[in-house]
Amino acid sequence: MTLRSAIVLFFLVFDPLGNAPFFLVALKNVEPARHRTVIVRELLVALGVLVLFMFAGRFFLALLRISEPSLSVAGGVVLFLIALKMIFPVPQAGAYEHIDGEPFIVPLAVPYVAGPSAIATTLLLMSQEPERWATWLAALVVAWAATGAILLSADRLHTVLGKRGLIAAERLMGMLLTVVAVEMFLSGVRLFLIQNGLIAPHA
Repeated sequence: MTLRSAIVLFFLVFDPLGNAPFFLVALKNVEPARHRTVIVRELLVALGVLVLFMFAGRFFLALLRISEPSLSVAGGVVLFLIALKMIFPVPQAGAYEHIDGEPFIVPLAVPYVAGPSAIATTLLLMSQEPERWATWLAALVVAWAATGAILLSADRLHTVLGKRGLIAAERLMGMLLTVVAVEMFLSGVRLFLIQNGLIAPHA
């Protein structure tokens, strides 16, 4: 995977357009003057969590004896489920978390930004090619910065695009993420078959 494709992958799993309405709802009881401060703080917390998993996660995987094929298959399944929710959203009465006062870490940083799909993607990339940690870190930071720019402009985007525009953009991102999820799943299955001698490495 190249730096560019890794950036796109991280950006898709961050799903900033889909998270924008959730941020607006979570911040409705916060003074407008503090919105930018709160969002930046939560984004920094989310980045810290993901960087922690990037460099320490593989040690936990080794401790739990989780193989790379298992992580790839699991990551593909998680991304696929996330993509399905993006393409076919199911209206739920409790979809938005109503928070009294100013949110801290939960739910903006975790799980809206540093959610299961982002963590699984970070672990997968590092477990596959840990020597390319600089590339994965750069991809993470660039995608995080782009996500932050969108979330900081959530009010403006909601006004310009409207609810239908945001939904359409999120569904398009979901379709792209579906392809990535299937590829990740198949890569895990193929690696499992190679490691067990069922197919040739270059088959």
